[in-house]
Amino acid sequence: MAASAKTLTIDNHTFDGDWTVVLPRRGKQRRHSFRIRSPEQLQQQQQPWAPIDLETDAVRKLKLMQKIQICMKKMENSPFYHTILDQIQTPEIFCCFHRVLGSEMKMQMVIYGIGSIESYEPPRLQLSLAILLKRKFSWIGDIEVFDPVLSTTECQVLEALGCSVLSINEQGQRCAQKPTMFFMPHCESMLYDNLLRANWGVELLNHVVLFGNSFDVYEKNVSYSKNSAMVDSTRHILAIRQFTKEFRIQTVSDDYFGAFHTSSWHFFSPVLETELQYID
Repeated sequence: MAASAKTLTIDNHTFDGDWTVVLPRRGKQRRHSFRIRSPEQLQQQQQPWAPIDLETDAVRKLKLMQKIQICMKKMENSPFYHTILDQIQTPEIFCCFHRVLGSEMKMQMVIYGIGSIESYEPPRLQLSLAILLKRKFSWIGDIEVFDPVLSTTECQVLEALGCSVLSINEQGQRCAQKPTMFFMPHCESMLYDNLLRANWGVELLNHVVLFGNSFDVYEKNVSYSKNSAMVDSTRHILAIRQFTKEFRIQTVSDDYFGAFHTSSWHFFSPVLETELQYID
């Protein structure tokens, strides 16, 4: 069971859309401790947000809730979900979660980039997995959600499901002052890079669990790009690889491939500030 938890059923597929990768570094780079930007500096780049549509429709809300409940039932009874549970409870991965928790009782969950849960099934499957994991594991705390495409109806349904919808577009730049699971399947590489940049220090990175696109796959596709404009979107992703434990998930069946293919759990464990490269 532990061995299969690190493998992916289908390895020959790439993420939908264009790859965002980085060119090989030129010359020898020095290593420095990275000076973390203050919360005030990060807030300057974050904008207040509210859904564009302000109208609510009780029938539309009911239909969406029914869709999600059906989706959650499908997920809960699927081999895919039970494979995820088995994977989390393997000694190696469970120890990684325990290390991030430390002395805390709860690990907050932040969902970025969920997409439209009303329009598409993959976002509903992703949300279903997140909520079911919270219900299964007592150490998963409150769930916060954000995507700029969310409608008022979707926000209301999310809140009815026990989630909080953020009123600020953090652009992925949440500082993990306490243990936090960032649930970000199929987000753009820049969002992952923003998250790493905001937490570029030993104490903060050790508070982070990331569920999202495989960093290993990003690294393996570096050589396919000759576009230097792609550098900025993956600098921190590539720089953190040597301090990352990554565990690929199994999609198990085609029903879950679209929502979770090439997804992984990522845990970060730099020991010294001087081990982290200085990245402008």
